[in-house]
Amino acid sequence: MSFSRVYSAPTMEFLTPVITEESKLPLAASPISAGFPSPAEEFEGLKINLNDELIKHPEATFYARVKGHSMKDAGIQNGDLLVIDKTQEPKDGCVAVCAIDGEFTLKRLALKEDSIYLMPTNAEYKPIKITENNDFLIWGILSYVIHKPR
Repeated sequence: MSFSRVYSAPTMEFLTPVITEESKLPLAASPISAGFPSPAEEFEGLKINLNDELIKHPEATFYARVKGHSMKDAGIQNGDLLVIDKTQEPKDGCVAVCAIDGEFTLKRLALKEDSIYLMPTNAEYKPIKITENNDFLIWGILSYVIHKPR
């Protein structure tokens, strides 16, 4: 799958997929065991398009690449590819792409009665309390994280 860059910021790079017939990848005919090994199955000509699997709302879904380490303890690493859906409702505990004072950030939302906190999962970073002085927008909700095994 290839991507086209839409926008680049210090903490995130936004991308859109370039969808072609080559976007479809071979799919194994049966599930792969994560327990005890089983005999390998042959590919039976089935194809899968990851965009069809990962995207519910194509017109409102974006890819972004992570820059930084503030969410590492949530399994989100520097360089990971994010699938972000702008139609999902923000909920307490969800991971969201937020714009705060002109900068994008990826954090877990802590929605309290009287305030919103942007929570990193790396103890080296501090939570951000949103106040009436901030220019703040929840831009989209994280649907999937795609990363290379390390």
